[in-house]
Amino acid sequence: MWPGIIMARRTDAAPADAATSANCMTHVDSRLALLQEWLVNEARVRAERIEPASSDASFRRYFRVFAAGRTLIIMDAPPEQEDVRAYLKVSALLEELGAHVPRVHQADEARGLVLLEDLGATHYLSELAAGADPEPLYRDALEVLARIQARGARAAQELPPYDRDALLRELTLMPEWFCARHLALELSAEERELLASSFEFLIREGLAQPQVFVHRDYHSRNLMVVAERNPGVLDFQDALRGPLGYDLVSLLKDCYISWPRERVVRWVGAHRERLVAHGFKQCGSERELLRGFDLIGVQRHLKVLGIFARLWYRDGKPGYLQDLALTLRYVLATCLEYPELHELGRFLERRAAAELVRANARVDAQLARGVRPVSQVGR
Repeated sequence: MWPGIIMARRTDAAPADAATSANCMTHVDSRLALLQEWLVNEARVRAERIEPASSDASFRRYFRVFAAGRTLIIMDAPPEQEDVRAYLKVSALLEELGAHVPRVHQADEARGLVLLEDLGATHYLSELAAGADPEPLYRDALEVLARIQARGARAAQELPPYDRDALLRELTLMPEWFCARHLALELSAEERELLASSFEFLIREGLAQPQVFVHRDYHSRNLMVVAERNPGVLDFQDALRGPLGYDLVSLLKDCYISWPRERVVRWVGAHRERLVAHGFKQCGSERELLRGFDLIGVQRHLKVLGIFARLWYRDGKPGYLQDLALTLRYVLATCLEYPELHELGRFLERRAAAELVRANARVDAQLARGVRPVSQVGR
């Protein structure tokens, strides 16, 4: 037996019930056995104990390894579901740009195992929830983002484009998973046409922005509070070359924590000043940057509505449903600001806002009875 293995703790990203949880992490876990063998035989690390470090919305798992007075993180990414090559490539690109990503100590691409620097257990969200002053934290995060965007032109060319197909594919998650599955709405032909025309508008606006290195999830759960070169940056493997405002939205219109509009606008203006100071001249006026920020934010948040719903109905992870309300509020608030989106906002206010409360209550009742989505039954 491997000494000191501690089984996973429940998190809001964890599966909904004991059967699914046991499926993800059991005492008889072939991936854990592989991980343990690899640490000893390939990485030459003799662990005193291993603990779950975190889980996320994918199939990846992270473990903290205690060995010889230090800690390391090991990523477990089953190769039939995850490809660590993307992680390793983007990690190297971000490291070259000066971002504090976890140093890669060793990687086994074929088996989906990566041994990493441990950036600790305190992410921005927990620090802010504990009452930390947001100004220095966001100043650090915005400075790193400005460097990535301003200096990352060459690196961005090595990434796939956030093109029309990608933007549209994400947007279609919203009517499928949020409207149809979660809210149980049957959309009329006119409503479908409204969504289609709104999506086309958002795509055009996104593609018109300067195209930069886009992390895609640059938010409070993926930024770690570290003593040197704050923040530590995680979960970047899906990076693309895309709209300038996208990562700014991930950070400042975070789906897990919100800030007053006045503060957000001030932070956007400060970000523009940083970009210019770093030699990035394509960001336009402050008003133009704010418009691009707001509109790509609607695209991102519509996508997130679909993804958060899908995480329950497809993957059995209910924890993200509690974040749908804030995500929808972001969309509704922005639709009020821009005439091109007024009709979309009225549709969402009329058809989605009130129904969301009922839909979440329905899932809560199902969870209390131990009911899982149909797609999860038998797993």
